[in-house]
Amino acid sequence: MITFFVIGLTVHVVFFISIFDIYFTSPLVHGMTPHSTPLEPPASRLVLVVADGLRADSLFTLLPNGSSRTPYLRSIIEDKGTWGVSHTRVPTESRPGHVALIAGFYEDVSAVAKGWKENPVEFDSVFNESRHTWCWGSPDILPMFAKGASGDHVYTHTYSAVEEDFASTDASKLDSWVFTQVKSFFKSAQSNSTLKASLWEDKNVFFLHLLGIDTNGHAHRPMSQEYLDNIGLVDAGVAEVVSIIEDFFDNDGRTAYVFTSDHGMTNWGSHGAGHPSETLTPLVAWGAGVQKAKGVTEPQPYNDGFLQDWKLEHLRRVDVSQADIAPLMASLVGVPIPVNSVGVLPLLYLNNSERFMAESMYTNAIQVLEQFKMKMMQKKETTLSFLFTPYQLLTESKQAEFTQKARILIQLEKYEDISLCQSLISRSLEGLVYYHTYDRFFLGCSVVLGFVGWTSYVVLVILKTHASLNRHPNLTKQVRIYSRLLCTCVAVVITLFLLIQRSPITYYIYYTFKIMQTGFKKCTKQIIIKAIIKYRYTMVNVLKWKTAFVFVSVSVQSRSLSWLVGCLCLAAFPLMPVVGREPNIHLVGWLQVATRYLGSRMVYFLNIDRIRKLYLKRPSSIFVPLLSSTRLFHRLLSIFLSLTSTYLLLSTGSEALFPPVLSWLMFVWINIEQEALLAQGMSGRQELSTIDFSANIDITKIRQLKLDDIRRSYFFVFFIITAFFGTGNIASINSFDPASVYCFLTVFNPFIMGGLMMWKVIIPFIIVMCTFETIQVATQLSSRSLFLIVLVISDLMALHFFFMVQDYGSWLDIGTSISHYVIVMSMTIFLMLLSVVTHVLTSQRLVLWRQRKMHFP
Repeated sequence: MITFFVIGLTVHVVFFISIFDIYFTSPLVHGMTPHSTPLEPPASRLVLVVADGLRADSLFTLLPNGSSRTPYLRSIIEDKGTWGVSHTRVPTESRPGHVALIAGFYEDVSAVAKGWKENPVEFDSVFNESRHTWCWGSPDILPMFAKGASGDHVYTHTYSAVEEDFASTDASKLDSWVFTQVKSFFKSAQSNSTLKASLWEDKNVFFLHLLGIDTNGHAHRPMSQEYLDNIGLVDAGVAEVVSIIEDFFDNDGRTAYVFTSDHGMTNWGSHGAGHPSETLTPLVAWGAGVQKAKGVTEPQPYNDGFLQDWKLEHLRRVDVSQADIAPLMASLVGVPIPVNSVGVLPLLYLNNSERFMAESMYTNAIQVLEQFKMKMMQKKETTLSFLFTPYQLLTESKQAEFTQKARILIQLEKYEDISLCQSLISRSLEGLVYYHTYDRFFLGCSVVLGFVGWTSYVVLVILKTHASLNRHPNLTKQVRIYSRLLCTCVAVVITLFLLIQRSPITYYIYYTFKIMQTGFKKCTKQIIIKAIIKYRYTMVNVLKWKTAFVFVSVSVQSRSLSWLVGCLCLAAFPLMPVVGREPNIHLVGWLQVATRYLGSRMVYFLNIDRIRKLYLKRPSSIFVPLLSSTRLFHRLLSIFLSLTSTYLLLSTGSEALFPPVLSWLMFVWINIEQEALLAQGMSGRQELSTIDFSANIDITKIRQLKLDDIRRSYFFVFFIITAFFGTGNIASINSFDPASVYCFLTVFNPFIMGGLMMWKVIIPFIIVMCTFETIQVATQLSSRSLFLIVLVISDLMALHFFFMVQDYGSWLDIGTSISHYVIVMSMTIFLMLLSVVTHVLTSQRLVLWRQRKMHFP
């Protein structure tokens, strides 16, 4: 059993990892040469201001009296600069947003494994290409760009991490700190000749990261006065900083300014998903090299209604993708575009000659083409020449044709090459996707065959354990010989193929499962055919069994009514919104009182003073079940009340009702299974009141597998899925409401906060697992047999969702497809480990004192 457990765990871990290896590997390549526009840039320095968590509508919408809460930025929009909406991508978090802004590419989600604080893959950025960069702001954002820079020219000034307190009455002090530091910095530079000389050099960047708006949005919601007042404070601070910078540089007109946000925020104070309030952020640019405000009279190509809502229909609006801001900043200040950037230079923001814009767009095209060439070269080197299929729309000859034609047009001062460069960028980006997904089909096939092989092996184990099927000895020997010979030949061929192509180690693992599937395909086929012939009449009786089960349930009116009502109540929870639920503190408070009362009555009934004292300390109530009786109902009630008590501390609304409803339905399920055993006249059936979890199981009573056990396993999988989706899913953790963890933590810490949210999600799992443990004991069936059936069901579900994973379409569709596969694969791995925990919770007991007073042994 231990060997099977280790093999099963290894197989599912590999299949779990395969989804990221096949669909979500890092798109970055290295080794490209940086390219910059050969002409004189319009600006000597750039000031980038990022208001973390600022929504586009919060900045652009006017007050009811017609005035603006951001008068300075509004005046820039109407007179001195160009404005638009920056469209971000999921996950709408601070790190990916800043990477897109400053490095120009949309980082893969694997960065979440490091809390969005460290660089999982080194990358180039505008800061790295600058001569000097000075940064002020959050310790969660600034260090990653300083660490990724080559040399020692990125200087960071951060406040303490404990200042990022979601429970703070007003987090605008974080932004005030940044503005104060910037003013002090330029004041000290007046008397520091070395620093002053550095500041007067060209290609310098100043970065102000303002976290106060985001923190106030989490704590008080975006419609709160604190959030809106913080926006006004930022506007006044930006006006003051601009004035100081202009005075310092004697109003030389060589400073460019960019004001934007990394992501927005929902009305309920969260971000991470793809709601428009999270993905639409403001962009305002002005200063050296930036086009001034341009009035329009014709209708603009935007049908979202924002122009009318914001009273800006008379001014030209220029929307961009978030990654486009990086080449814009690089073009303004004259530094090379980051080599990994996939952004397209938004020419409508530039105020310069046609030649400068043509050269800038040509540089942008060559920079993206360099990535394509590197990606193609890497794939060509690791693929056999006769198997390599190049991207037909951008072969080497077509690349040379594009670049030569564009260069000639620029030399002839015919600047229609801009459209040609845009076409080259578009094809290069498509080619990057082509080579990035080049091996996906072959890897997918190997994983699918591995799935089939593993599932066949599990079915074979079930049949060999619970069916008396004998094969002819000679046939068995022949099949074994042929299988080993076939496996050896396939293994040698595939190994040589992978060695020649210098494939990663994970490719060997995926093809190993394919070989395993080939090896026992024949013997599995023969056994399954015999099993079908032997049990064909039994399978026909499944419909009779289903009907009998319904009548058994109906015969017991009270239990059938409880089952019906419990299922209807439980079905309501997955229909509720995952995020955006309004808090209901009164409901949570009353449930806490009720749980506290029931728990205290339970320990009073058991007459154990020390348990009562331990239970009253809510965080330690999880240990109470280990001190209670191991009799079935006593231990289950203790577990359910303890877990519910902890769950309530992590609840803010109607989800607090989920554990009580789930626990109620689990008790009904246990009773219904007992009635089913009674209707079947099973010998040796134990009464629920006499079952003790700690009693040694009599091996002679362990029975063979029956068709009823398939139903039990199916119910278990169903309740596990319901336990997960009843309270939230992957998206709710990415865009969770920090208010859920305020009882334990208010200072921003992604790992601890994420851990608490995961514990909240795990609690319903434990409730269902304890129930399943109870049913195993009551029905006298080994956990191994039931888990094998669960394994087959979950693997079939995983194979189905593997085909449905997609990395195209809307971000909601992509996230949902990933969630489904990850959930099913994690479920099998997770349940294997969680079964050990539930076994301890149900059967083990801690004795902290010698004498104990109990009404029950």
